[in-house]
This record gives sequence, structure tokens and C-alpha cells, in this order.
Amino acid sequence: MRIAMRLALAASTIALAIGAAQAQETKLKIGTEGAYPPFNNLTSDGKLEGFDIDIARALCEEMKADCEFVTQDWDGIIPALQAGKFDAIVASMSITEERQKQVDFTNPYYTNSLVFVAPKDSEFEASATSGKTIGVQEGTIAAIFTEKTYPDAEMKAYPSQLEAWADLSNGRVDAVLADFGVQYGWINSDDGACCEFKGEAVSKDDVIGIAIRKGDTELRDKLNAAIAAIRANGKYAEINKKYFPFDIFGE
Repeated sequence: MRIAMRLALAASTIALAIGAAQAQETKLKIGTEGAYPPFNNLTSDGKLEGFDIDIARALCEEMKADCEFVTQDWDGIIPALQAGKFDAIVASMSITEERQKQVDFTNPYYTNSLVFVAPKDSEFEASATSGKTIGVQEGTIAAIFTEKTYPDAEMKAYPSQLEAWADLSNGRVDAVLADFGVQYGWINSDDGACCEFKGEAVSKDDVIGIAIRKGDTELRDKLNAAIAAIRANGKYAEINKKYFPFDIFGE
């Protein structure tokens, strides 16, 4: 009897230990910026909201992971990931060759293009930027594209997208170049009522992924499976519809 009880106790202890280990394995920290509406933004009472945030929560639910969000300034977000401050970046990060040297990426979870916005009464054109001042967020593909494509314009780079828009509203820059989705959200908000798209997209088919530390193939595979699952079960479409009247995923 005592042997049986000891065996049962040992089995129970092992089960509890395995359960605790599994619970610990499912805890993830998600890094995001919190200053990029409608994708990720901090409300006045300090709550995170946006497309990225809802997607991250849906992925965590699919993976049965206990996820915690950590906000981080954009210019330090990759170093913070590498330093272990969080496990993944869900912050509308474009997959580029330069970034792939520093981090690994999941499959894309939406597609992006670059577009200009400027005041409605402005005659700004992407084909005539000489002497113009273009606002961008530093460290973004918009900044890289502007520097390479519009050398005859003055580029002003800002720590956050919100600051670039603020200077556009105040007349300190002639136009802002940024991702289509974030520009769409802004011009359809009260703050962006001053402005509109100017011309067609100047760069297309950029893809957005979730960044993870180099070599973390286990997490990448879990996230890829979760992205495919929420696309298949309709959760992605539900989140998409909440923010955009078009399919942001792309082809």
C-alpha cells in the first residue's frame, strides 16, 4: 500500500512539474511601439490598441500562450529584442534584407505600400520634389526610400510617426511618406482631416512580418502555424474588418 501511495505521489509530483514547465514555456513577451495608429497605439489611459495588438492577441490565443506586451521606442526595438527584453516584435515591421541580418521573421501577416500625404490644398507631387521637405519616421523603409529616391528634397526624420504628422499639420514639412495603412488611418481621423493622399503608391508589395531572435525556429514555426490558423478560421478577417474596409493581407 505504501509503495503504491509513494508511486502515485511521485507520478502526481512529476505531472505537476511537467504542467508547470509547460505553463512556463507558453509565456511570451511581445514588443511593440505604441505610437503607430491604427496598428499599435497607447490610449490616454495607457492601454494598447490597434491591428497589430489584436493580431498578436489572436496568435497568442491560438498558441495557447500567455502573452505580455512591452512598449519600446522604434529606434531601439531590434536591439531590445536581441537583448531579450521581449521574444517577438509585432509592430508593423517590414521584412528587409538589412533587418534579416539582425533578426529572423515569420511569414508575412500583411502587405504594405508607401504613399504620400499632404494638405488637401497642396499641389505636392511625387514627381516634383525638388525643394520640398518630406517627413518620415526614422529607421523605417520610408526613410530609406526617401533618401534614395528623392535626393533633391530635404528629408526630416522623426522618432515617431505621430511627430511627423504633427509637423505636417503645422506646415513644417510639405508631405509625409509612410505606409499606406497607417496613412489611411490618420487621414480618416480628426487629426488628419487636413490632409489627403497625393498620387499613387510610390513603392509596392513590401511585406510585414513578426521579428524574432536569430535561430529561434521553434517560436517562428509556432507563429507561422498560428498565422495560417487565424487566416483559415476567420479571426484574421474579423480583425481586418475592424480597422480597414479592404483586405490588408494582400495576395
